[in-house]
Amino acid sequence: MASSFTVCRLHTIGRGSLVKCLQKVDTFLHRNIGTNVVAVQEEKNGFKSLYAVHAERQEQAERSVLISCHSRTNEKNFLKYIANYGDIQKYFFYESFGMYAVVEFANQESVASLLEGTAIPSISHESLVPFKSRLLSMRNLDSRDVLNQPSIKKGQAQTSIPINELIQRLSKEESIDQQITSLTEAYQLTEENCRLRFLVCSLLKDIAASFFPECTIMPFGSSVNGFGKLGCDLDMFLDLDGISGKNATMPKSGLFLEYQMKRANFERIVTQNILSVIGECVDQFGPGCVGVQKILNARCPLVRFTHQPSGFQCDLTANNRVAMKSTELLYLYGELDPRVRHLVFTVRCWARAHGITSSIPGAWISNFSLTIMVLFFLQRRSPPIIPTLDHLRDLAGPEDKSVIEDNDCTFVSDFSKIQLESNTETLEQLLCEFFEFYASFCFSKLSINIRKGKEQNKLPAVPLHIQNPFETTLNVSKNVNASQVDRFVALCQESSWLIQQNITAPSRGGTKGNATITPWGVSTLLLPSQVAGIKSRKRRKFEPTSERIKSLLESLKNTNNQPNQS
Repeated sequence: MASSFTVCRLHTIGRGSLVKCLQKVDTFLHRNIGTNVVAVQEEKNGFKSLYAVHAERQEQAERSVLISCHSRTNEKNFLKYIANYGDIQKYFFYESFGMYAVVEFANQESVASLLEGTAIPSISHESLVPFKSRLLSMRNLDSRDVLNQPSIKKGQAQTSIPINELIQRLSKEESIDQQITSLTEAYQLTEENCRLRFLVCSLLKDIAASFFPECTIMPFGSSVNGFGKLGCDLDMFLDLDGISGKNATMPKSGLFLEYQMKRANFERIVTQNILSVIGECVDQFGPGCVGVQKILNARCPLVRFTHQPSGFQCDLTANNRVAMKSTELLYLYGELDPRVRHLVFTVRCWARAHGITSSIPGAWISNFSLTIMVLFFLQRRSPPIIPTLDHLRDLAGPEDKSVIEDNDCTFVSDFSKIQLESNTETLEQLLCEFFEFYASFCFSKLSINIRKGKEQNKLPAVPLHIQNPFETTLNVSKNVNASQVDRFVALCQESSWLIQQNITAPSRGGTKGNATITPWGVSTLLLPSQVAGIKSRKRRKFEPTSERIKSLLESLKNTNNQPNQS
């Protein structure tokens, strides 16, 4: 993955006072990526729509720069240099392939002023194209300025904590509800990580705007739907619909724009051509973009690459509006009730720990399919915790009307119109019931459908059928084979039994600060399973695994009770 790339070198001279600079800052922020949970965003009249969140994040990204810092850079000196170009609104450091800083200014004029003060490095063996990227490299701090001064504190990695560390953390909690909440806080995207994702989209838009000056590149999927895990891929959408004059039938000025586009019989071909050009530019001139692949013959054409400074694996698509609507729908469900996100994060973590999901393409159940399964389960509660998609469509107004490629993607966007029923089940109850629900679900005959919120008959030849919420003729789990469904059912049976046996926290012996920690509750669900080799559903419910689980728990207790030999 390592690859050399050239970025602009930043030449600045410190002239301003750091104290004076900080007095102007409205909100001062210095946090490492991976340490703070994204706050639930609320307005006086209710939750923000995803479009409002997008607009706010994009505006912040346009006022930001990404700076590669020298390993010995001193934070105070760093700010002295940067503050000369405008008021700093927010900043934070993180570590990827080196130390980086994201700096958000109060306005875009400050960014322009900073770029005017940069210089293209002279490298004799390369012919450089002077592309003024907002990815900068600060390399000229005087060594005397940093001598004997503490350098920037190392930022944390942008990935979630290891599973063993998570099990230890959860085992210290006092209730299953607290465990589920703690798991969500440990895994979900942080405020800084979200800002960095929008900034990467904005940096890529700077390249695409050379050909399409009014285009927009925005994240979708896990990065913004509220269910994203630290370290998840960055899915991006190239939007060309905002180009002025595109939808005008007769211009007021009587002038038409001259343009050239090779004839194409299908919109798909146009999309492929556009992505091919953007992909080539990203590969040749995109600072920090490595491993570029143009996967144009996929069902949804895309350009895939790694953005080295952020560490994100990126997928750029175009003309993928159904996926944008799916993102908006999942965001809405997550905002309606906090239990939705908590349950989704817990189930996804459990599934990944047992190999139900995988980052490698194959016959595994996807995170999207698991999320739909959780939503369907919550719709089936009595009373339901979240409404069906058909109900959300019925609440929609004329402004919400959306038909994409003959698919009805309409649903209400005004949260105040959605009246939820009073369901007071705890996270503990819901997690136990989730496993019981799918441990006895008839996958061989029934399909999962969140539009209707009820089971529907399916063809027996399809092992798992989960209807796409908008493209209703598609099965989002068509890649899953029968053996994977069998494993999922067996794990649900095992987990249902296991969590019921470990519903309360064990008493902790030992002296204060040296108490033994025994996995219990949710943490036991993340331990190695005994059902990996199951090939058939012909087994008695819960019974075959009980003795093995008891033995596993006893061995863990014995290990924890052994005196420390060190």
